[in-house]
Amino acid sequence: MSRSAEKLEVTVAMHKPKSDSEMNIEGWKDINWRQVERYVFKLQKRIYAASRHGDVKRVRKLQKTLMRSWSNKVLAVRRVTVENQGKKTAGVDGVKALSPNARLELVGQLKLTGKSKPTRRVWIPKPGRDEKRPLGIPTVYSYCTSIQGSLGIFC
Repeated sequence: MSRSAEKLEVTVAMHKPKSDSEMNIEGWKDINWRQVERYVFKLQKRIYAASRHGDVKRVRKLQKTLMRSWSNKVLAVRRVTVENQGKKTAGVDGVKALSPNARLELVGQLKLTGKSKPTRRVWIPKPGRDEKRPLGIPTVYSYCTSIQGSLGIFC
């Protein structure tokens, strides 16, 4: 009887879904970025293939999976807070540079609800003129949700 129980455990372990909805990592520096990018890219390839076949239901399902995936959220936060040239520009919330722990907290808070925070409007002078033009600076959270959406809907 113990052999069948062992066999059952092995079978269950082999058929685990390749989901990344919850990753148990201790810090921002422990993230395997190559694996994260590969996971997002593979889902994007599957979305593209489904759209080429005209399978709209599958496209929507895969996009939903990608939008909710942990890898997509982490990649969006990384692009905004680490890779972005304006990463130290404060938005309307006053947040400039984020610590690694704050980045992980932001990943946990990211949800696509359809509501975005207002942008900070700053009037800057036009070059060579006395006129001014508006400059809108989004919050870090809204910029991350924007990047997260663009990673999921690219076709």
